[in-house]
Amino acid sequence: MLILPAIDIKDGNCVRLYKGDYSTAHKVAENAVETAKAFEEAGASFLHMVDLDGAKDGIRVNSDLILEVRKNTEMKIEVGGGIRNMESVEFYLENGIDRVILGSAAIKDIDFVKEAVKKYPMNIAVSIDAKNGFVSAEGWTDTSEINFIELAKRMEDIGVHYIIFTDISKDGMLSGPNLTMLDELKASVKCSIIASGGVSNLKDIINLTDLDIYGAISGQAIYSGTLDLKQAIEIAKAAKHNGKGANI
Repeated sequence: MLILPAIDIKDGNCVRLYKGDYSTAHKVAENAVETAKAFEEAGASFLHMVDLDGAKDGIRVNSDLILEVRKNTEMKIEVGGGIRNMESVEFYLENGIDRVILGSAAIKDIDFVKEAVKKYPMNIAVSIDAKNGFVSAEGWTDTSEINFIELAKRMEDIGVHYIIFTDISKDGMLSGPNLTMLDELKASVKCSIIASGGVSNLKDIINLTDLDIYGAISGQAIYSGTLDLKQAIEIAKAAKHNGKGANI
């Protein structure tokens, strides 16, 4: 299983939210580049970055800072937040980002998702963020009537390879990921599943490796010190050697 440490950017700062509520944003690190370097030194090979302002406003807001991180690390990087058109997809991929994450577009602009997946099949991930089982969009400020499994199946049908799943009620709460929903999702589609939200300690990492999913994103637990990134990566690598998890 792949461990992806997270850097979320709001107003140019590294922040974390509770349950996706922007009013709860709190600064967790002084410098995004130095934070990324520390993750890399701990053994991380893939970084998860989100432009929170972009997610809410529907445009790229913090892309300069994201590309500054790109220039200063060797890790692979996936980026989400405000990517609503092909111009933004191509902007990031042409500037060295390895994977872009489409969220709201999966609900509101399926033709765009189809175009992106057709052109860049292995460089697109779709983020499915659910509240009470229903998908949220627009930086989690808008909840739809689409069930998370239904949307995942739609994405699989159009060729999406990577799905990032977040149970919003777990995000930033250090209460453990929603293993039941993740297990249901993995059983419903053949996409590579990345768990996001709720990871709090090494036990959660072990539980996720037992589900045999592709990856796990962790932010709050790393910043608060309840999860040792280096140890988490070692556990995930051991699981992969035992036949669980997936290659990058």
